[in-house]
Amino acid sequence: MTAASAPAPPSGAPRSSGRSALVVVQPLKRKRCAECRAGPLSLLVREDGGPRCLDCADLGHLVYLPRGDTALTRRSREASALSAVVVRFNRRRSRYERQGVLVEEAALARAEELCLADAQARARRRARDRARRAVLDELFAAAFAREILVLFPGCPPERARRIAAHASLRGSGRVGRSAAGRALSPRAVTAAVIAAVRHEDTEYDGLLMRGVPRGEARRRIAGAVEETVRGWRPSGTDDAATAT
Repeated sequence: MTAASAPAPPSGAPRSSGRSALVVVQPLKRKRCAECRAGPLSLLVREDGGPRCLDCADLGHLVYLPRGDTALTRRSREASALSAVVVRFNRRRSRYERQGVLVEEAALARAEELCLADAQARARRRARDRARRAVLDELFAAAFAREILVLFPGCPPERARRIAAHASLRGSGRVGRSAAGRALSPRAVTAAVIAAVRHEDTEYDGLLMRGVPRGEARRRIAGAVEETVRGWRPSGTDDAATAT
């Protein structure tokens, strides 16, 4: 079934009244204009039972905007005094499907300016949001590092900052981003310190790479973790609070 022999487009004849009634067809076969014999036509209007080119249908001054950008399409049609929907017959589904629109060139240019302005505004807003989040993240990491030094005054300050930056990385799912971590809970801060010592100061990662089960690997390095953490704690702190 071709565009010419298929049922008429659902929106009606191109010259019917109403903004949504103008329909232009992308033919599936080579067609020539019944009025001026121009062709083959990439777009046509069906009038009086025959195909008409866009010029003969008084739509030749319009420009084609493919579907895909909803905002640009909507704004172009709103700004265009004359517009048409472009459809093509889908043989497999036995129906016409929208391919895009024809709008006035000036309307399309105006719509592109508006969409570009929106995109630039969104980009500026995203940049402001990123800057705001970066400041908040920096402040939180600094507070986390200070809490590490309160609980573990023997920890080198630079090491505390590295632990805090790692644990509090936004979107990481690490302990610093948990509810307890954001509240600077001593348990969460301690967990972040222990995790850092486990990975950076012991052979834990190597054991895992050799296939040692996680529980067994933790058992093997528990003493080394406890020794390091004990050296960072204030004197007199109960070592039993240290977990691996």
